[in-house]
Amino acid sequence: MSAEQSASDAITPYNDSHGVGTGPQVVNTTNELEVIVGPLLNYRRMSNDMSREPIWHGSVLVVTTPSQKHPELTLRPAGAVNPNEGNSIFSGPGNKSFRGEKLYEDPDKAFWRFIIDLPFQQFEARWEYRIRGLTYLHGKDADKPQVFAVPSIAQSMRILFHSCNGFSVGTDVDAWSGPALWNDVLRMHEQKPFHVMIGGGDQIYNDGVRVDGPLRPWTDIGNPHKRREFPFGEKMRAECDEYYFKNYVRWYGQKPFSTANGQIPQLNIWDDHDIIDGFGSYTDHFMRCAVFRGIGGVAHKYYLLFQHHMAPPKSTYTTDAPKTTSVGPDGTPVDPIQLKGTFVKTDDHEDPCFIIGNKPGPYVEERSRNIYCQLGARIAFCGIDARTERTRHQINYPETYKLIFDRLSQEFTANKELKHLVLLLGVPIAYPRLQWLENIFSSPLIAPIKFLNKRFGFGGGFFNKFDGNVDLLDDLDDHYTAHQHKHERRDLVHMLQNLAKKHSIRITILGGDVHLAAIGRFYSKPKLGIPAERDYRYMPNVISSAITNKPPPQAVANLLARRNKIHHLDHDTDETLLEIFDRDPGHGDKANGATNGAVNGTASGNGSGNGNGKVNKKTGDKNHATMPSRNYAIIAESNPTPTAASSAPAPSASAAPTANEEAPAATETTPPAAKANARKPIHAGEKGAGTGHPAAAGLMATGLCGRYGLDITLRVEISPSDKEGHTDGYGFSVPALDVGSGYVDHGARG
Repeated sequence: MSAEQSASDAITPYNDSHGVGTGPQVVNTTNELEVIVGPLLNYRRMSNDMSREPIWHGSVLVVTTPSQKHPELTLRPAGAVNPNEGNSIFSGPGNKSFRGEKLYEDPDKAFWRFIIDLPFQQFEARWEYRIRGLTYLHGKDADKPQVFAVPSIAQSMRILFHSCNGFSVGTDVDAWSGPALWNDVLRMHEQKPFHVMIGGGDQIYNDGVRVDGPLRPWTDIGNPHKRREFPFGEKMRAECDEYYFKNYVRWYGQKPFSTANGQIPQLNIWDDHDIIDGFGSYTDHFMRCAVFRGIGGVAHKYYLLFQHHMAPPKSTYTTDAPKTTSVGPDGTPVDPIQLKGTFVKTDDHEDPCFIIGNKPGPYVEERSRNIYCQLGARIAFCGIDARTERTRHQINYPETYKLIFDRLSQEFTANKELKHLVLLLGVPIAYPRLQWLENIFSSPLIAPIKFLNKRFGFGGGFFNKFDGNVDLLDDLDDHYTAHQHKHERRDLVHMLQNLAKKHSIRITILGGDVHLAAIGRFYSKPKLGIPAERDYRYMPNVISSAITNKPPPQAVANLLARRNKIHHLDHDTDETLLEIFDRDPGHGDKANGATNGAVNGTASGNGSGNGNGKVNKKTGDKNHATMPSRNYAIIAESNPTPTAASSAPAPSASAAPTANEEAPAATETTPPAAKANARKPIHAGEKGAGTGHPAAAGLMATGLCGRYGLDITLRVEISPSDKEGHTDGYGFSVPALDVGSGYVDHGARG
């Protein structure tokens, strides 16, 4: 081969049918793939075909320097999770290779995605993947295998849930030991692997863009009118693009979070901090300003790439390109300036896991991306995109709710083996009302103080830099319990109740955002005399936040606990928080031994100290409902089906067991008395809720709540000074729903 031919082979035309733009032309001819960040592992869905084993579908993403050759990923079986399990012989193909697809490339970086799939086995299995030739820019060896776990064909997934994975502007990161709780996640994962980790929003905090980033000059403008009229030109767009990308690289490449990213498949929705604090909840005329529209587009671009492994829109909003300011039903029109030296994949097919909204959102001018998938044998999952369509007065369009519930009803009709729906919302829905605080912040009494703040800076950080309102008001407006979302919230709960009743599906809701841990519940009023096992209105709301950000002060948590009234959603439905926190983390006998060890740097238990051999008190003596300490949650079946490999001979795929026939159905709980305190346990799975509950450790199935029950664990940080992030556990269990043919609903609603 001549030198001319070799050089010619290194030139690849970029302008083809698979993308737009011209992009860098010189292709790297070395065998090394210089990675900037990754690999990032995602779970997408499972597909069922009765003629063979169900298929697990996912993806792997790496971000590299530009002008690389097409990389390849190799996937191979890595043995049973339990090596003592009998008959653990892998079925289906052995090693599989997957070619990388280029999603996006500009002169600085390239995003490569590998769509992978594998057959579920008769046993819980480990799988190993490797991308050959991977090296980090800083010389670190990346050419090593990553391993993840997949449940057996007969099991549901073991779920990790987290939210608020970052720090608010101004937080002393060192005082909070950085993202320390991810060390605890990895310890738990090593003992009993997670099959999926669900991100409830704020997987990254991009708020610094207005403090030490390109939005600082705009933020410093004192006149609200001038701030609203400020243009979002190409220079600012490019600077914001660089800021968001580098912030993702910094955070997603930081251990121990980066280690979890490559070993536990992710499944995410987004929230405001993935864009900027309060996005969507400021006044409409301010949200429609050029800068907010611009950063909404840039944040959405990197949200799709990093969190969903999807190709972004070809262009984002900029005032220098008039076409991009008029968004049509298909999104933002092409801006040739943005595409200079850039490639964007344009033939990317939507995965069936996504439920795409019918029209663009009001401020993020793209269609919402809701998720449905199945988490193993008996658990369905739905994540509602509660940010793309959000305004101060709505969370989602009515048409989007219809799309979601039509899809859910279709899935439950087609698959009668499903027993649970895990519903993910960005914010809690069963949570204390704070309307009295909203009224104060919005009242005329605040007006004189706002004036002094505007003219003389009086009030400091009490007012936000965007629209001049009280800084906490956008957070309160985010809540489903905010007065302007009252009707939408009630309608959503009623739709969930109808779905649960029609399909006999237990619904457990996940929510984050509020930087503390709690368990809310909806349930039928005690006067109706319905046991929880037959109560389609019983829906727990697992509130787990934050895994990284600092919690609110103790006084705020205690105030919320005092507001923990028994609220009446409607004539038949009540709601309140469960008093699950029987003590502060680290104050029990189990944790104290580890506390003293952690102070000396030798902890091996569940606890940690504050550097003085003591554990700080986190809550008031009367507060058993809210916990202001970093945390994450674990959800798993309380009666997991034995894997098919544990019995001989192994059944065929079509005959594989889908239920634990040995586990008894739940014994009906005696309904609480009409005047019982519903803040206390109201069924057998809630009895003894807290550190003494069998589910508290988060490692072993409890066997509670009968066949198809769920165990819920809140793992709560003991001390922020512990760099290893040791936690204490609080548990309870959730029964499956069995409406039954003889069920009679004595309530007013159908």
